[in-house]
Amino acid sequence: MPFAKFIDYLTLEKKYAAHTITAYTTDLESFLQFASEEFDYKDIKSVNYSIIRSWIVALVDANVSNRSINRKISSLRSYYKFLLKTKQIEVSPLAKHKALKTSKKIQVPFSEKEIEQVLTLLEEADGFEGIRNKLIVELFYSTGMRRAELVNLKVDAVSIAQRTIKVLGKRNKERIIPLLPMVTTTIQSYLKQREALEALQDPDYLLLTKKGVKIYETLVYRIINSYFSKASEKVKKSPHILRHSFATHLLNEGADLNAVKELLGHSSLASTQVYTHNSIATLKQVYQNSHPRNSNE
Repeated sequence: MPFAKFIDYLTLEKKYAAHTITAYTTDLESFLQFASEEFDYKDIKSVNYSIIRSWIVALVDANVSNRSINRKISSLRSYYKFLLKTKQIEVSPLAKHKALKTSKKIQVPFSEKEIEQVLTLLEEADGFEGIRNKLIVELFYSTGMRRAELVNLKVDAVSIAQRTIKVLGKRNKERIIPLLPMVTTTIQSYLKQREALEALQDPDYLLLTKKGVKIYETLVYRIINSYFSKASEKVKKSPHILRHSFATHLLNEGADLNAVKELLGHSSLASTQVYTHNSIATLKQVYQNSHPRNSNE
């Protein structure tokens, strides 16, 4: 494998998630294939920027979006940074590259009414899968955790007494998130159902399938999409939109931006600020409705 040492570096030192490493590998192999077929390069260590630019042109011609192209180039940039660090090259061919312009995607959160509708649907949930699905929705909306974080929750991460849950985020960074009383109640109901399963193949993990195996990301997506399709007409109905809703609703209620940053597990405030556009819209509405100098006459 031509990128084995780089992949080991991402896995062992950077501690990137498996799906991230898969994306990096795919991008690098795609560029290597292009460089090999078009310019007869068997190794991309020594390519110059003109070859990378030719790849970008080919991707644009293939109708690949600017956002996706930037992600692929980001993978390539990380690889050349690794080569610089390990003294395999002296200059990165991407040293002067500027990312392609992209339009900002505005993620539309679920409204409080839509979430309330789904929670109402789940009030009568029973049986193992029903209560598990209720818990999944409640955990997403009450903690803002990522889908991968939810999938990898351990049983011992939950403290019913302290009403907290320990989440293992990106690069193995831990954070403690408080739990609402209603969520701890659902957790207790779920654990009783979990104990009654015939077999526990992954006993350390909190959320399981009815076969006792750790849940997986596509299943979680299907669960969220299924329930929210009954309450929302939004095009995108995913776990990430629930995370977005969690952050937006907190900010709309006056939560401190730094506190939301910590709850979300962001490394920088800039990452959290993308959730503030809806909060600003709410503030504008309050301003328009409340300022004494504003007149609708």
